[in-house]
Amino acid sequence: MRLCKPKLLSSVLKFALITMVASTLEPVTLVAHVDPAFYQAAPEAMIGTPGSIMRIEPMRGAPLGASAYRLLYRSTDSSNNPIAVSGVVVIPTGTPPKEGRPIVAWAHPTSGVVPRCAPSQARFVFQTMMGLRDMVRRGYIVVATDYPGLGTPGPHPYLMGNSEARAVLDAVRAVRNVPQASAGDRYAIWGHSQGGQAALFAGALAKTYAPELQLVGIAVAAPATDLQTLLRDDADTDGGRNITAMTLWSWSQLFHLPLDNVIEPGAMPAVNALSNECIESPIDMLERSRSQRPLRQQFLRVDDITQVEPWRSLLLENIPGPLPSDVPVFVAQGDADRLVLPTVTQAYVKRLCHAGTKVDYLSLPGVKHGWAGANAALPAIAWITARFNGAAAPDSCTSIR
Repeated sequence: MRLCKPKLLSSVLKFALITMVASTLEPVTLVAHVDPAFYQAAPEAMIGTPGSIMRIEPMRGAPLGASAYRLLYRSTDSSNNPIAVSGVVVIPTGTPPKEGRPIVAWAHPTSGVVPRCAPSQARFVFQTMMGLRDMVRRGYIVVATDYPGLGTPGPHPYLMGNSEARAVLDAVRAVRNVPQASAGDRYAIWGHSQGGQAALFAGALAKTYAPELQLVGIAVAAPATDLQTLLRDDADTDGGRNITAMTLWSWSQLFHLPLDNVIEPGAMPAVNALSNECIESPIDMLERSRSQRPLRQQFLRVDDITQVEPWRSLLLENIPGPLPSDVPVFVAQGDADRLVLPTVTQAYVKRLCHAGTKVDYLSLPGVKHGWAGANAALPAIAWITARFNGAAAPDSCTSIR
């Protein structure tokens, strides 16, 4: 087990400081001017090979002279129905290796649950891809899916693991269909929070869903693993109420489930407000803090939502299970995290270890949930680089079993 000191000058902190300073001068608009038509597609246009590109347009602002594009690509939902998913790809400069450039799929943390909260529409999208500069500097293509229902018409299947996983894997496929990318077939997945869940589900699905690709490893920071504990043990915290509100709202939209039997009528305005707000900056977090205040007085009509059907079964279905033993995993966890509890992440790591997975576990002293991705980025990318280079994966399992 290793320890990592928080890096106070991380890209996220720089972004937060710039945003907060700007907010004292004039209102800050975090949504880029993107034509909504880019994200629209007729049902018949979605039919095709998963990962094939439906639409592509250049983007400005990528670091280190890299080229960037906004993508609309074909994927499938968890019932194998064709869908369209959007995302961003960043391609480094320089001559690609003969075998093609390695690919890192970035799986983003919670940005919201409505279409306008897609990271590909955010003005600071490149700053929110943790470790992007380091990955570009190392010559990696970085592809970042929005997930279904973000950008493209909703509902967004929030915290639905198989849905996220297919979007991640088909994003990697999509990169290989961009001629100027010169992409190879080797890739790694790197995700934080919701993105950690997406990465783990993608790892479990990779060999059967995308067997033509070679997954070298998965890196996650504060991954959403035990959803039952996340909703139950965090029920009395602001962060927990945020997650619970968005999860119930998203799943009610997706599965046409009533909410009046589990949420107090007086709490619905706050639930609706939270579910229609995006999370892109510290300013957004302040707004959400105001929106969720009424939930401190009244929220759920049931004592334990994790024991009420169909919510219980849905939560259980979206807890990541074991991974193929030949796919190594890097896991970073802040020890001050009060949303994804360290004990929950450590329990999942132990399950991976018992299943034969090589896990490199990194504890982040004093780091809270929102900072885990930023503070873990450099060690995570160094770990990914070692996997691309063919080095044996380090294993913390002997010290944490």
